[in-house]
Amino acid sequence: MKKKYIIITIICLVISVVSGIISKDLVVGGSMLFSGLLCAYLASEGKKINYIFGFISYILMGYVAFKNNLFGIFFFYIFIFAPLQIKGFATWGKNLNRKNDVKVREFTLSNSIIITLSCIAGSLLLGYILTLIPTQRLAFMDATSNCINLCGIILMILRFKEAWWLWLINNIIDLVIWIITVVHGGDGSTMVLLVSIGYLLINIYGIIKWSIAAKKTKKKYKIA
Repeated sequence: MKKKYIIITIICLVISVVSGIISKDLVVGGSMLFSGLLCAYLASEGKKINYIFGFISYILMGYVAFKNNLFGIFFFYIFIFAPLQIKGFATWGKNLNRKNDVKVREFTLSNSIIITLSCIAGSLLLGYILTLIPTQRLAFMDATSNCINLCGIILMILRFKEAWWLWLINNIIDLVIWIITVVHGGDGSTMVLLVSIGYLLINIYGIIKWSIAAKKTKKKYKIA
């Protein structure tokens, strides 16, 4: 393992422990922050082990979402996003280069239009369904966040660099959701907010990193 990965792991651990102690949410919150930050960073580096930490993070974040009546997030995180981490781990394992980094892909304008329309349609439909749940909060924001996140996860599994742009949009929406939840005293919401802030910063790094990797991959491999 490279020194930088050890250093990043230690930094994430220290941040998670300190944040967990301050917020009095060390076990669930600290574990969620640590696994979430490490997952996002390793994904930006193209390492398939990110999916192991992603699985843990989604389970914990789904638990917190359930406690705060964000049932759309709960359902997607537990029953869709977490299982997709297993699929991602297997798929990336078959598409690694000599440095054990994933081979990055990029797609066309038509792909972008399809993804955009799918996210809009899915968000409206899911948002309406969530409004039918009496205790549901922030129904359409919840729905939009999950639909964008789902598209991002699928694109990431398929190794498309555009996944990072979708996640950047999703992170902004997530920040608004969890800021509102924190203001209203949501249980465990502070740690999820910290995870979202960490994701936002790593997403920016991921966009830069994968854009560079896509150019290099395009020269070396024939993209399907």
